[in-house]
Amino acid sequence: MRSSLQPKISFKQQMLQAREEAIVQTVNRLLAEKGFDAMTVDEVALGVGIAKASLYKHFPSKEDLAAAAMVRVLQRTRDFLQTLPATDAPLLKLQALVRWAMQVQLAGEMPSLPSQNSSLRANLMGNNAYLDVLVQVSDQLGGWIQAAQTAGQINPQLPAVAVLYTLYARACDPVLGFLQAGGQHSNEQIIEWVLSTCFDGLIAR
Repeated sequence: MRSSLQPKISFKQQMLQAREEAIVQTVNRLLAEKGFDAMTVDEVALGVGIAKASLYKHFPSKEDLAAAAMVRVLQRTRDFLQTLPATDAPLLKLQALVRWAMQVQLAGEMPSLPSQNSSLRANLMGNNAYLDVLVQVSDQLGGWIQAAQTAGQINPQLPAVAVLYTLYARACDPVLGFLQAGGQHSNEQIIEWVLSTCFDGLIAR
């Protein structure tokens, strides 16, 4: 019987993969701390502990570095969605995703979204890996949003795409950082408050 095992990865390939992983993790942290415009390639190289010339062998530009981090966070999002119980109501799944995204942000692991006129945004729109996983995540969330609207749990008068972007925005909500910087509240309290304003609004019930 023929073995179905994958070909063994060489030591050199393992080292290259480990270095790329370290690069992406460093980029992710810098994007979370200061954003794309303020991040420099020199900082990335220093953070990884390699020469800038070596860095460019893996990623030819600053935009490519950031795109790799954005792809990685979307892959993490997709993987998280797959862990949610299929029997949970759509609204519970959406709330679980937003809670998880805010946890990632408060842990300093969520890269900031690019601005509309950013060169990074233009790069992402031409990045097939990014677009593929973005479509997968958006389609999954869009289905849950529409199901929650049908069930009367989310305002059916709102376009589903507006709800989708509102949920995406919680992953980079500055309110989280402001409350965390005050040092008076736990991350759990902060998340529950912002989660409540997102899904329940500010009007007293």
